[in-house]
Amino acid sequence: MNSLNIQIRPVTPPDVPAISALAREIWQATYPGIITQAQIDFMLEQRYGHERLYDDLEDADKWLDQGFYGERRIGFAFSEIYQDEFKLDKLYIHPDVQRRGVGGQLITHVAARAEKLGYPCVILAVNKRNEKAISSYRKYGFAVRETIVADIGGGFVMDDYIMEKKL
Repeated sequence: MNSLNIQIRPVTPPDVPAISALAREIWQATYPGIITQAQIDFMLEQRYGHERLYDDLEDADKWLDQGFYGERRIGFAFSEIYQDEFKLDKLYIHPDVQRRGVGGQLITHVAARAEKLGYPCVILAVNKRNEKAISSYRKYGFAVRETIVADIGGGFVMDDYIMEKKL
Protein backbone atom coordinates (compact mmCIF):
# COMPACT_ATOMS: atom_id res chain seq x y z
CA MET A 1 0.00 0.00 0.00
CA ASN A 2 1.01 3.58 -0.47
CA SER A 3 2.13 5.60 2.53
CA LEU A 4 -0.28 8.21 3.81
CA ASN A 5 0.98 11.65 4.65
CA ILE A 6 -0.97 12.71 7.72
CA GLN A 7 -1.50 15.91 9.62
CA ILE A 8 -0.87 15.67 13.38
CA ARG A 9 -2.92 17.91 15.64
CA PRO A 10 -3.30 18.10 19.40
CA VAL A 11 -6.44 16.60 20.89
CA THR A 12 -8.70 19.32 22.31
CA PRO A 13 -11.77 18.98 24.55
CA PRO A 14 -14.24 18.96 21.62
CA ASP A 15 -12.28 15.98 20.15
CA VAL A 16 -12.78 13.77 23.22
CA PRO A 17 -16.00 11.99 22.12
CA ALA A 18 -14.48 11.21 18.70
CA ILE A 19 -11.24 9.90 20.25
CA SER A 20 -13.24 7.71 22.64
CA ALA A 21 -15.32 6.33 19.75
CA LEU A 22 -12.22 5.74 17.60
CA ALA A 23 -10.54 3.88 20.47
CA ARG A 24 -13.57 1.61 20.80
CA GLU A 25 -13.62 0.88 17.07
CA ILE A 26 -9.89 0.09 16.96
CA TRP A 27 -9.93 -2.02 20.13
CA GLN A 28 -12.86 -4.11 18.86
CA ALA A 29 -10.90 -4.82 15.69
CA THR A 30 -7.61 -5.52 17.49
CA TYR A 31 -8.01 -7.20 20.86
CA PRO A 32 -10.55 -10.05 20.55
CA GLY A 33 -8.43 -13.19 20.67
CA ILE A 34 -5.69 -11.37 22.60
CA ILE A 35 -7.71 -10.45 25.72
CA THR A 36 -11.29 -11.19 26.74
CA GLN A 37 -14.22 -8.98 25.79
CA ALA A 38 -14.71 -8.28 29.50
CA GLN A 39 -11.16 -6.95 29.75
CA ILE A 40 -11.58 -4.92 26.55
CA ASP A 41 -14.71 -3.28 28.00
CA PHE A 42 -13.00 -2.67 31.36
CA MET A 43 -9.90 -1.12 29.82
CA LEU A 44 -11.84 1.03 27.35
CA GLU A 45 -13.85 2.53 30.19
CA GLN A 46 -10.76 2.91 32.37
CA ARG A 47 -8.62 4.59 29.67
CA TYR A 48 -11.01 6.14 27.17
CA GLY A 49 -13.99 7.27 29.20
CA HIS A 50 -14.69 10.93 28.52
CA GLU A 51 -13.82 12.11 32.04
CA ARG A 52 -10.47 10.30 31.93
CA LEU A 53 -9.62 11.90 28.57
CA TYR A 54 -10.64 15.36 29.79
CA ASP A 55 -8.41 14.85 32.86
CA ASP A 56 -5.51 13.76 30.64
CA LEU A 57 -5.86 16.97 28.62
CA GLU A 58 -5.42 18.98 31.81
CA ASP A 59 -2.16 17.23 32.78
CA ALA A 60 0.96 19.21 31.79
CA ASP A 61 3.02 15.99 31.63
CA LYS A 62 0.74 14.34 29.05
CA TRP A 63 0.36 14.99 25.33
CA LEU A 64 -2.54 13.75 23.25
CA ASP A 65 -2.05 13.90 19.49
CA GLN A 66 -4.33 12.77 16.68
CA GLY A 67 -3.59 11.97 13.07
CA PHE A 68 -5.77 13.09 10.20
CA TYR A 69 -5.77 12.05 6.58
CA GLY A 70 -7.64 14.89 4.96
CA GLU A 71 -10.50 15.54 7.37
CA ARG A 72 -10.68 11.93 8.56
CA ARG A 73 -9.32 11.16 12.04
CA ILE A 74 -7.40 7.90 11.56
CA GLY A 75 -5.34 7.44 14.70
CA PHE A 76 -3.88 8.89 17.84
CA ALA A 77 -0.85 8.81 20.11
CA PHE A 78 -0.75 9.72 23.78
CA SER A 79 2.59 10.29 25.46
CA GLU A 80 3.61 11.23 28.96
CA ILE A 81 6.39 11.60 31.44
CA TYR A 82 6.08 8.40 33.47
CA GLN A 83 8.41 7.51 36.35
CA ASP A 84 11.14 9.83 34.99
CA GLU A 85 10.92 8.34 31.48
CA PHE A 86 9.15 9.42 28.32
CA LYS A 87 6.41 6.93 27.54
CA LEU A 88 4.36 6.39 24.42
CA ASP A 89 1.32 5.35 26.41
CA LYS A 90 -1.14 4.80 23.56
CA LEU A 91 -0.74 4.43 19.81
CA TYR A 92 -3.73 3.32 17.80
CA ILE A 93 -4.32 3.44 14.07
CA HIS A 94 -7.59 2.60 12.33
CA PRO A 95 -7.31 -0.92 10.85
CA ASP A 96 -8.07 0.15 7.29
CA VAL A 97 -5.01 2.42 7.20
CA GLN A 98 -2.56 0.30 9.19
CA ARG A 99 0.74 -0.59 7.52
CA ARG A 100 0.74 2.71 5.62
CA GLY A 101 3.22 4.66 7.78
CA VAL A 102 0.70 6.44 9.99
CA GLY A 103 2.02 4.88 13.19
CA GLY A 104 5.58 5.68 12.14
CA GLN A 105 4.69 9.35 11.66
CA LEU A 106 3.09 9.50 15.10
CA ILE A 107 6.08 7.70 16.65
CA THR A 108 8.44 10.20 14.99
CA HIS A 109 6.34 13.07 16.34
CA VAL A 110 6.39 11.66 19.89
CA ALA A 111 10.13 10.84 19.72
CA ALA A 112 10.91 14.40 18.59
CA ARG A 113 9.04 15.74 21.63
CA ALA A 114 10.92 13.38 23.94
CA GLU A 115 14.24 14.37 22.45
CA LYS A 116 13.42 18.09 22.67
CA LEU A 117 12.64 17.58 26.37
CA GLY A 118 16.00 15.85 26.89
CA TYR A 119 14.92 12.23 27.24
CA PRO A 120 17.36 9.60 25.88
CA CYS A 121 14.64 7.12 24.88
CA VAL A 122 10.94 6.47 24.50
CA ILE A 123 9.36 3.46 26.21
CA LEU A 124 6.03 1.73 25.67
CA ALA A 125 4.11 -1.29 26.91
CA VAL A 126 2.59 -3.77 24.46
CA ASN A 127 0.63 -6.96 25.07
CA LYS A 128 2.91 -9.96 24.53
CA ARG A 129 0.29 -11.53 22.24
CA ASN A 130 -0.14 -8.46 20.02
CA GLU A 131 2.29 -9.72 17.37
CA LYS A 132 1.34 -7.15 14.73
CA ALA A 133 2.08 -4.24 17.05
CA ILE A 134 5.34 -5.78 18.30
CA SER A 135 6.50 -6.26 14.72
CA SER A 136 5.60 -2.68 13.86
CA TYR A 137 7.38 -1.28 16.92
CA ARG A 138 10.52 -3.25 16.04
CA LYS A 139 10.37 -1.76 12.53
CA TYR A 140 10.46 1.71 14.09
CA GLY A 141 13.47 0.98 16.30
CA PHE A 142 11.95 -0.35 19.52
CA ALA A 143 13.46 -3.37 21.29
CA VAL A 144 12.13 -5.39 24.23
CA ARG A 145 13.65 -4.17 27.49
CA GLU A 146 11.69 -6.29 29.98
CA THR A 147 8.48 -8.19 30.59
CA ILE A 148 5.85 -7.29 33.15
CA VAL A 149 2.57 -8.56 34.49
CA ALA A 150 0.60 -5.71 36.08
CA ASP A 151 -2.66 -5.94 37.99
CA ILE A 152 -5.00 -3.29 36.56
CA GLY A 153 -7.98 -4.04 38.79
CA GLY A 154 -11.27 -5.73 38.06
CA GLY A 155 -9.52 -9.12 38.18
CA PHE A 156 -7.48 -8.27 35.06
CA VAL A 157 -3.77 -8.07 34.36
CA MET A 158 -1.68 -6.65 31.58
CA ASP A 159 0.90 -9.21 30.38
CA ASP A 160 3.23 -6.91 28.48
CA TYR A 161 6.62 -6.27 27.03
CA ILE A 162 8.22 -2.96 27.87
CA MET A 163 9.90 -1.82 24.68
CA GLU A 164 12.41 0.99 24.31
CA LYS A 165 13.56 3.16 21.44
CA LYS A 166 16.84 4.97 21.99
CA LEU A 167 16.95 8.50 20.62
